[in-house]
Amino acid sequence: MSSGVGLPGAAHLMLADGVVHLDPETAVFEAMLEGWAREQRARFLDWDGTIKPRLALIRRFSDFTNEYPWQWQSAEVDAFMNSLRDRRPTFAASTGRSYRNALRMFCGYVTDARYGWPAKCFDSFGQAPLQILHEWNTIGHSSEYEGDSERRPLTYDEVQALFDAADGRVEDIRARRRKGALAAMRDAVLLKMVYAYGLRRQ
Repeated sequence: MSSGVGLPGAAHLMLADGVVHLDPETAVFEAMLEGWAREQRARFLDWDGTIKPRLALIRRFSDFTNEYPWQWQSAEVDAFMNSLRDRRPTFAASTGRSYRNALRMFCGYVTDARYGWPAKCFDSFGQAPLQILHEWNTIGHSSEYEGDSERRPLTYDEVQALFDAADGRVEDIRARRRKGALAAMRDAVLLKMVYAYGLRRQ
């Protein structure tokens, strides 16, 4: 008996024995999606923010390939990503990474023997799902910040240099015995408060 007999999302829990489906491919695919949703809910993941968008992405990928998970190949991931980038030239690397991660997690779920999907698919369709995302076709972190370079947050060293400059302005005014040291100190404190509390200028 499998060690994953009671796992949420296991194939035998999603598909009742002895039931003959009119469209077995669609029934198994829908059961996979529901099983993956249950597996994620069992880990207390958020439905609206995490699970629902992941399921929608898997459906989009399946519609794009016009195939089921046990038929997917690695080349289809590249074709899917290229189609997304063609339609939206501003498609960000971070978005591509999150899409590939979701696809990789789904493939990890359906290829995990503990859930029983490989055996179920092989028995029903003569094919088992494969992990189609690997190190060579996923996006790695190449830099600390991947967003628009014009809106890049300051590094810790840059923030420290900014604070030091603000504090240094106070000392400079005092050393020259000029007015404005109090205003400069106020500005330095406000600058640190804005950073500490994440305030935004409106």
